[in-house]
Parts: sequence; C-alpha cells; structure tokens
Amino acid sequence: MKNSSIVSDIVQHTGTNNTSSWYVGIATDARNRLFNDHNVSEKEGSWIYRNANSERDARDTEKHLLDNYNYKGGTGGGDKPTYVYAYKITNTTVE
Repeated sequence: MKNSSIVSDIVQHTGTNNTSSWYVGIATDARNRLFNDHNVSEKEGSWIYRNANSERDARDTEKHLLDNYNYKGGTGGGDKPTYVYAYKITNTTVE
C-alpha cells in the first residue's frame, strides 16, 4: 500500500510543476544512496527522504510516484529498502 503521507511530503517538497527534473528511488540507506551513489550535494542540493517502515510500502510508494507524476527513476532499490527518496537532478548528480 502506498504511503500517502510520504507521497504528499515529496510532491509538496518537489513541487508539481517540474517533477521531470527530479529523481525518485528507494533504498535501505537513503543518505548513502543520495550523497554517495547519486552524488547529491548534502548542503547545496535539493533532496528529501522518508521512512516507509516496510519494504512493501516503500516499493508501492515509489511505484505510485513514478506512475502518477513525471519523476525520473525506475524500480529497484536493492535488498529490503524501507526509505523513499527524491532529489533534484543537476549536472553533478548521477542517475
């Protein structure tokens, strides 16, 4: 089941007008995924993550965001992800 609170937080944070410049994903360790794997600037970048409390909720929430909004990203997330994250794509981020 999608987590409506997380959907609301992410949509509000990213805005609904230009979501195609944002990437959405899921991870076991959101901070590592954002700041190391995706090379998002912790201090200067625009990013958000929330704990979905279960793998199923994280996967369903990610799918809902990808299917119903114009975010970049794909399903995946590795082993037992419980965090949903989003970041603004820049010329230094790695998608």
